[in-house]
Amino acid sequence: MGMAIATESRYWLPDDLDTLPDDGNRYECIDGVLLVTPSPKWTHQRVLRRLLLLIAPYVEAQRVGEAMSSPADIQLNAGDLVQPDLFVVPADVAGRAGREWVDVLALLLAVEVLSPSSARNDRTLKRRYYQRSGVGEYWVVDATSHVVERWRAGDERPEVISETLVWHPAGASEALVINLVELFRDALDR
Repeated sequence: MGMAIATESRYWLPDDLDTLPDDGNRYECIDGVLLVTPSPKWTHQRVLRRLLLLIAPYVEAQRVGEAMSSPADIQLNAGDLVQPDLFVVPADVAGRAGREWVDVLALLLAVEVLSPSSARNDRTLKRRYYQRSGVGEYWVVDATSHVVERWRAGDERPEVISETLVWHPAGASEALVINLVELFRDALDR
């Protein structure tokens, strides 16, 4: 897989991404930096699918929002556009009829599953972006190391979780408990 790259010295805006080719790459821009990421590998998608299958029913049952996966053009701040691998839109936005990606101005959760091509940007540029944008939690899922790095808005260091991930978003009556040992085993041992 190729590397996620920041290209040229120009300042990129979301409208500029419309001029780029439909070539299977993911294009994002944060703080004027263009991020180009190739299509993810099979393992990445298996981990992502398993997480979505755990998170989606939970957020719907708890009526706190809706879980989605990219591609999706999310602009939490003017001038930036991201496509988190998995994200949870708050219920007040998710429940509206006729919604568009532009209506998503907040996220309860953003999740990036690391790939060799995305690890650096996921842990730095995107992490800082999600923190300053008020995203409730940002998870960096490292399938190679079998851990999740959990970040919250004011954190200077992640909470590194290897066994049980507990997520209790505002408005939920009970927490979601994810057994990471099982998640990684089920996703990777095939």
